[in-house]
Amino acid sequence: MSYLRRSSPLHAARASIGAAYCAALILAALLTHNPLLLGALALALALAGAGAGVGRRVLRSLYYSLPMSLAIAVINALVARDGLTVLARFGYWGPFGQVDPTLEALCYGAVFGLEVIVIIGACALASAAVNPDELLRSLRRVSFRSALTATLATRMVPLLALDAQRIGEAQRSRVSGASRAAVMRAITANALDRALDVAATLEVRGYAGARRPPRTRRPLSRHDLSFAGAAVAIAALALISSLDSLAPFNFYPTISAPIGATQGALAAAFVALALAPFAERRGIER
Repeated sequence: MSYLRRSSPLHAARASIGAAYCAALILAALLTHNPLLLGALALALALAGAGAGVGRRVLRSLYYSLPMSLAIAVINALVARDGLTVLARFGYWGPFGQVDPTLEALCYGAVFGLEVIVIIGACALASAAVNPDELLRSLRRVSFRSALTATLATRMVPLLALDAQRIGEAQRSRVSGASRAAVMRAITANALDRALDVAATLEVRGYAGARRPPRTRRPLSRHDLSFAGAAVAIAALALISSLDSLAPFNFYPTISAPIGATQGALAAAFVALALAPFAERRGIER
């Protein structure tokens, strides 16, 4: 995952507000257990990714998270002991006890897996559309050394991955080959060498005595206001939808998931709020 520079309203908004927008979508996924609302959030993420010009990245993350969600559903069905609708009786499995998967446990795991899909998709949108340098720069006044450490870490991870790829290719070109342990030793030694070089460079440039920078004021743009408003509205709607009377979904002892006009309106509201900031395209850098 890496930042992709695009001409979109989300890229034009400041990084802290873009991160808050993605965090609001994650909060909505954590507070919502109704499959209809979770499906609406997944659709909103896919459309938001398309509006930000990173739709392929978001869809790829949703696709790759499917096996994880399926594994969560199956594992929960095997280990959970709740629910009245027994799907099969597999008998006694030693330390796992009596394994009798139920429909309720399978659906609970499936909904939890759907939440994981939405969360991963929101993180993919944030990594592709929120400038990490600008986000870390906004934390300088909170903790300069922590912001610097995080900045260096985000810069070093891709570099170390490239080093690992090159070392692996060099080892495979040898006639006798090389073990994984030898490759890991070479990668670790290279990482330590780079860490020493970076530390020496920072010391020479006087970062050890650096102080918190002065506050710089920058007026909010129309994109900042629209995405900040959307983040607040999505978070508020998520809190409202978490009330049992609005979007109830009970798994145990039997599944109860009424879907009506209220749930449909909440799902449509999530999609509309997530996509509303993308309608304003004035002032985007071309």
